Amino acid sequence: MAEWVQIGEEIVGRRRPAYVIGEIGINHNGDVDVAKQLIDVAADAGAQAVKFQKRTPHISTPEDMRHTIRQTPWGEMTYLDYRYRVEFEREQYAEIAQHASSRGIDWFASPWDVPSVAFLEELGVSCHKVASASVTDLELLAALRDTGKPIILSTGMSTFAEIDRAVELLGTDQLVVLHATSTYPLPAEEANLRVIAVLQERYGVPVGYSGHEPGLEISLAAVALGAVMVERHITLDREMWGSDQAASLEPQQFVDLVRDLRTVERALGDGNKRVMPGELKPMARLRRHTDPISAAS
Repeated sequence: MAEWVQIGEEIVGRRRPAYVIGEIGINHNGDVDVAKQLIDVAADAGAQAVKFQKRTPHISTPEDMRHTIRQTPWGEMTYLDYRYRVEFEREQYAEIAQHASSRGIDWFASPWDVPSVAFLEELGVSCHKVASASVTDLELLAALRDTGKPIILSTGMSTFAEIDRAVELLGTDQLVVLHATSTYPLPAEEANLRVIAVLQERYGVPVGYSGHEPGLEISLAAVALGAVMVERHITLDREMWGSDQAASLEPQQFVDLVRDLRTVERALGDGNKRVMPGELKPMARLRRHTDPISAAS
């Protein structure tokens, strides 16, 4: 077990600033320029990383969905063809990696199949993310474990038994677990943030929060409850085409999120009750008597 996990140059864990991830996913709609703009959004807001999704479509697309016809901005096509249309390949990811590096921000992805793990390893990512949909994909988890890289495990739509099995396979030495609810967008009554403390106690690893709610309040509450990592989807415009856009934060919202969670972190303090510097003048003016014991404390 590890109380802290190093991802790139950042230390993730208790008493550290929350590690913020701008989840780009497929909100780039297959356009490298849009991906670069979203990297800029995350960097400008002060996030530590951006995350993408990497698939080998003919492997990761369910058989019964491959030939389903989908209406897209590029015309009518099968779901499999659509998956290929929004997928970046090596040359595009190399361009993305260079841009992220130039902005001083890390990047990595959620691989959805074993060949995608090898693909990302060749690109030298600092860590890997397990999407909630992949918690029960033991072959994929084993491939991720074998990279020796830090793993971020999302736990949406999962039972404790399923998470236990995933954690046992992955190990806890370089593991961060994220509480998540895979409802898009997420209503407050399904957030269940008290699970954060349960995950911390159960696995003894850094625990964060991956949110899909439309606003900021739930993510801020997660940090107040001990989340050491926050992941939120980002978009240039929620009106853009795509299944994740409506549950994403637009640029100014993401700026506000990072600003506000840093305020929450400062407000949490260290738990040591004492008279604060700003209280000295009001105390001198308003108190009629000073308790010597209290003063000594």
